[in-house]
Amino acid sequence: MMKDSEYRAIQRLARSRDMSIAEWVRQALASALREPTGSMGKKLESIRLAAQHEFPALAEIEAGYGSGARP
Repeated sequence: MMKDSEYRAIQRLARSRDMSIAEWVRQALASALREPTGSMGKKLESIRLAAQHEFPALAEIEAGYGSGARP
């Protein structure tokens, strides 16, 4: 069950966006469904693995930043 204070907060949020509570809830749920899934541990492990590789093109890109060259 939702607390009265929570309901009032949702009511204010919906009203501030000129929409009904039902529409606000539908949009909030749709937004939640678009969020990436997966565990934080898996994401961190992927980043750690990627960081172990050398990417020579990155050095060229960074060198270009300092040269003032424009594409």
